[in-house]
Amino acid sequence: MIERYTMSKMGDVWSEKRKMEIMLQIEVFTCEAMCKLGHIPKKSLEKIKKNAKFDIEEVKRLEEKTKHDIVAFINNVGSYIGPEARYLHMGLTSSDLLDTALSVQLVEAADIIIADVKKLLTALKQRAKKHKDTPCIARTHGVHAEPTTFGLKVAVWYDEMRRNLERMEQAREMIRFGKLSGAVGTYANIDPYVEEYVCEKLDLKPANIATQIIQRDHHCQFVTTLALVGCTLNKIATEIRLLQKTEVLEVEEPFFKGQIGSSAMPHKRNPITCERISGMSRLLRANAQAAFENISLWHERDISHSSVERVILPDSAIALDYMLQKLTPIIDGLLVYPKNMIASLTKTNGLIYSQRVLLELMKKGLTREAAYEIIQRCAMQVWNETSSFKDILCRDRKVRKYLKAGEIDACFDIKHYTRHVDMIFKRVGLK
Repeated sequence: MIERYTMSKMGDVWSEKRKMEIMLQIEVFTCEAMCKLGHIPKKSLEKIKKNAKFDIEEVKRLEEKTKHDIVAFINNVGSYIGPEARYLHMGLTSSDLLDTALSVQLVEAADIIIADVKKLLTALKQRAKKHKDTPCIARTHGVHAEPTTFGLKVAVWYDEMRRNLERMEQAREMIRFGKLSGAVGTYANIDPYVEEYVCEKLDLKPANIATQIIQRDHHCQFVTTLALVGCTLNKIATEIRLLQKTEVLEVEEPFFKGQIGSSAMPHKRNPITCERISGMSRLLRANAQAAFENISLWHERDISHSSVERVILPDSAIALDYMLQKLTPIIDGLLVYPKNMIASLTKTNGLIYSQRVLLELMKKGLTREAAYEIIQRCAMQVWNETSSFKDILCRDRKVRKYLKAGEIDACFDIKHYTRHVDMIFKRVGLK
């Protein structure tokens, strides 16, 4: 991922330095387990632990020669250890090191993202509560439907992000597996105890069964979960962008002093961060598709997945971390314009209350078809005239045959549409 979108903590997780630190830990822990089994002398283990280190630049130089990253790493570490280096990597294959280290990195990345999600949930909870009773228009197909509250809009996002938190926690557990079972997963040249020991040290679980690698459905679930969380962030960002349109302007992402909206038009206040979040969500979905392709490999393993994962795993984690850290302050500082929401509610001259009137006519004994025909006819007049829906209803003979003026007026009470907000908030866990 480019530096522009890389937050420092997540960037550290995916650095070459961190990867090699974990691989060195795995090699040392493996030697500890071998020593406990009596395969390595205690004095040799002490020398290994004392001298084991690596030089990133030297590893890179060695890889240029060997064309093999793990051999280059082992040779570099061995150069610091001396004769005891013969005990390094005993019975292991490269994927034992790579896959187990990758699992540690993915768990660390998941922990950062889970913390990010919790911060966003806090911001959404506060915003939902603040606007629990702020009326606004709900739109279906982009067209005004019926009244709702802005708090309910945000509560939908909050509830979805709670599910995303659960998904992330599940994805973390699904990736928390290590593998040190040798070339094809049969433990032919290494005791299963070594795998158990190393995994416990790294807070991983031994894979139930493996080939040369941990099966890639684990990694696919992780990447698709990141993409799913990204879809929710895109959903929120898209709604903010739509509500920030000049002719709507019900909400607006924060615009800071000194910020520039356009190099050509000084008046512009664009939802650029929300647009960026929407764009980056596309990357996450594309990466998820690549993760699906990595599941099917030849026999006990080929290497076609490796080049893909070196891109999509760090990039997806880095991108989602960035998106979460950018959306949270937007929710915290969101500019909300209740007056404009009221203006939107009145824009259709009362048409948004049509279903209520329809149901009142049905209560008087009309069939749905008959009531619908009457209300639709009256509603179409509003589109073509300047009169309000209520006035047209009051003048319509068929309507007045069944409904008194007071009964018609009661149909336009917005409180009818928001009377269950408290119940919904309680169900969502916002009370």
